[in-house]
Amino acid sequence: MYVKYYGFSAKPFQLSPDPRFFFGSSVHNRALAYLSYGLSQGEGFIVITGGIGTGKTTLVNNLFAELDPSQVVAAQLVTTQLEADELLRSVAAAFSLPYEDVGKAALLKRFEDFLRGHARQGRRVLLVVDEAQNLPVRSLEELRMLSNFQAAATPLLQSFLLGQEEFRQTLHDPSMEQLRQRVIAACHLSPLSELETREYIEHRLGVVGWVEGQPGFSDRAHAAIHRHTKGVPRRVNIFCDRLLLYGFLEGLMEFSEETIESVAQELMF
Repeated sequence: MYVKYYGFSAKPFQLSPDPRFFFGSSVHNRALAYLSYGLSQGEGFIVITGGIGTGKTTLVNNLFAELDPSQVVAAQLVTTQLEADELLRSVAAAFSLPYEDVGKAALLKRFEDFLRGHARQGRRVLLVVDEAQNLPVRSLEELRMLSNFQAAATPLLQSFLLGQEEFRQTLHDPSMEQLRQRVIAACHLSPLSELETREYIEHRLGVVGWVEGQPGFSDRAHAAIHRHTKGVPRRVNIFCDRLLLYGFLEGLMEFSEETIESVAQELMF
């Protein structure tokens, strides 16, 4: 509805992750650097944590968009409460390996053969585990065991673990000592600052052809958006999407602090 009204080429604040809209805040650029560093090392675990909606999945999608499939075979696993055996089958499925009616020993052998096959062809294998805070300790230990596969002292599997804030506490459990020793880098995503929130909004608008002033945002409007969303990117997306719809319905080309407060009341932000 509002896309045509404001002359955009698409919705600027869609919730589904899209690498085109990646915004490199200071903390997100640091996290992306850690991911890139991890890829260059080809071993161990990289841990990225952050609150709900802070952009962990967007980071991964941005990374995947830059991967060369001739050099890296990557799969993403979004976890629930998977026990150790279920996790192994889910990992196999993520890499499109047959896993039904196969015992654990045979499945491990199949996965090892898969890893060695890619290594012989000069490819590395990357597993990205999203929502890692949902995994029981035994399942995290299973992931660590998978990292033991090696060829000529070179690890065959690398893993990125993405989780919410409580995952940091899980990793500090005494039983996680061996896994912690294999974490080569870790980063925590914090919300955007007030300035970064403004830059984030203008960046996403710019991707879809926004011309400054159509619509325009007053300084107080930007401050109010940050205040209501706490600088959490997903909340900013939800808020600004509703704001643009509100502006279309009200025929607005300028958003004031009062406009922001009206939308905040509708959303109960």
